[in-house]
Amino acid sequence: MTRMGFDGRLVANIGVLAAIVECGSFARAADALGLTPSGVSRALARLEQRIGVRLLERTTRSLSLTDEGRRLYAEIGPLLNGIEDVVAGTAGAAAAVRGRLRVNVDAFFSRLLLAPHLASFLDRYPEISLELVARDQLGDLIGDGFDLAIRFGDPPASSLVSRKLLETRTATLASPAYLARAGHPTHPSELSAHACIQMRHAQTGEPLAWTFRRGDEVLTVPTTGRLAVNEVGALMGACLSGVGIARVKVIGVQDLIDRGELVDLFPDWTGETFPLVALYPSRHLPAAKTRAFVDFVAEVVKA
Repeated sequence: MTRMGFDGRLVANIGVLAAIVECGSFARAADALGLTPSGVSRALARLEQRIGVRLLERTTRSLSLTDEGRRLYAEIGPLLNGIEDVVAGTAGAAAAVRGRLRVNVDAFFSRLLLAPHLASFLDRYPEISLELVARDQLGDLIGDGFDLAIRFGDPPASSLVSRKLLETRTATLASPAYLARAGHPTHPSELSAHACIQMRHAQTGEPLAWTFRRGDEVLTVPTTGRLAVNEVGALMGACLSGVGIARVKVIGVQDLIDRGELVDLFPDWTGETFPLVALYPSRHLPAAKTRAFVDFVAEVVKA
């Protein structure tokens, strides 16, 4: 049986491609690899010639993966991380969870759920350098250089691997100060007479609809208000200070409800439900740092 020889140059050139994507430029990749920018460029050219397709679109201002490059990087990225994990594992299991971890996160999740626990994660894994980037939309996870994403909503139809961490409902909330001033609505249909804080859709800019469910009954209520926001911090601050009524995912505010700082107006009516999912490029050898972060998030949301 004939076995193909190991092509060290091919692996090295693939490593150069990964460094370019992760560093965001030829110059930074060259610094990280100890090469010259021209050496990085030649390595990429050799790889593109070997494969027969263009992998990067390059201009004087930016670079981005082509469709072919994106598919290749989706497969090789986890494999390179896996090699790093295996090598690190020979020196001890604890050393495997290390390196830079770049995470695309939902702003609501990041601010209200994750932020209070970040010190614990960093203490547990002292060799991890964590970068959290809050975005309205998932975008191009691979092309934008993320290791994984933590998002609310159904996962997109793509090659990304998804892991559901929890599902939460939305609640209709007001502060005691607002209710003392404006009265306590007893049915969702009464919201049209109240000041409702409008949350804008990230893509369309339109106010999000307020839909309620109780058994087989489904009710969509038109709401109005003088304040519209597109960021969860402003939404929560305004609601807590008595500006008006807000729709919020329960998972991030249950402690405020328990302490009486916010009132769940219609506990018998279920609002929209949202899964929280972790998304990463490939199920083949996900990096130890990725597995560690996803497992930690699972601990946080189930605590």
